Amino acid sequence: MTLALDWAAKGLYTTSPNPRVGCVIVRDGVVIGAGHTQPAGQAHAEIDALRDAEARGNDVRGATAYVTLEPCNHFGRTPPCSDALVRAGLGRVVAAMVDPNPLVAGQGLAKLAAAGIAVSSGLHEAEARELNIGFLSRMQRGLPWVRLKTAASLDGMTALHNGASQWITGQQARADGHAWRARACAILTGIGTVKADDPQLNVRAVETTRQPRRVIVDSKLEIDPAARVLAGAPSWIVAAVPDPGKEAVLRAAGHDVILLPNESGKVDLPALMRELGRRDINELHVEAGARLNGSLIREGCVDELLVYLAPSLLGEAQGMFSLPALTSLDQQKRLRFHDIAPLGEDLRILARFTHTKE
Repeated sequence: MTLALDWAAKGLYTTSPNPRVGCVIVRDGVVIGAGHTQPAGQAHAEIDALRDAEARGNDVRGATAYVTLEPCNHFGRTPPCSDALVRAGLGRVVAAMVDPNPLVAGQGLAKLAAAGIAVSSGLHEAEARELNIGFLSRMQRGLPWVRLKTAASLDGMTALHNGASQWITGQQARADGHAWRARACAILTGIGTVKADDPQLNVRAVETTRQPRRVIVDSKLEIDPAARVLAGAPSWIVAAVPDPGKEAVLRAAGHDVILLPNESGKVDLPALMRELGRRDINELHVEAGARLNGSLIREGCVDELLVYLAPSLLGEAQGMFSLPALTSLDQQKRLRFHDIAPLGEDLRILARFTHTKE
């Protein structure tokens, strides 16, 4: 199963919106076929592994398949993998976890068992869940897993008051940030960041065959159609105030304008998360300014923080999050450290809000 998880990780940047799944077929302790889920509409991990076994000239009848997620049991872009495993004559199927997708939810394993195949689940489940944390979030909550990234000095500053921020952290941290971008289905920022920095918000520092969708929170539709964030691929601009003329220009360029106002005339952020879930976004990567960061945290829209800390002090400058002052420590938002790792001279911290169910 550990090897199957390694195969699943090969699809880290490519399987969206499908889960990252690996499959290893074993006979007498020898791997006779292995594979992972291909981009949406192509072969799932089980089919990829069966094809690999066939290409090697191996007979899979009676063999054991280790798969990191329960084989699917429904027709989507591809036929059910459970049917293919039954036809192939597998003797045993071990799944790391049951698929929370309501269209599967134990039915794939049940079909295999009904066909006389020995089944079990739960082996290395924690690792399998972590690999597909966004897919599980969308299936179970209808929401993407929201990861908010920021880079700061040790005193929590992200930029000088004049906006200078390149570069607080080193090259390794910046490349790692691009790897996290690459695994996300979408990258979200706000109009303030677009105006101040004119960012591209794409993946450049690591190799990827798929660029995440870009989402811009822009309440008053102030975005310049020539902004770099809109170049190269359709983006989703989320507004609160209608502007038919501007909307027509953006839509003519291939972008989608989503109107989601709240009672204050701003973008309804929780409604936006639900909309992104409906649009098959598994993992949402946020790179925004302190105001939007703070709003997302206040609205309970963030699951974890991805913080890169540099060994420096910037003094009076711009902070990571714009949050209201507290009058009691009982009001503080609690997180738990999930992972801490050095990257060159910097430190990467992954911290999850205690309100979030993994």
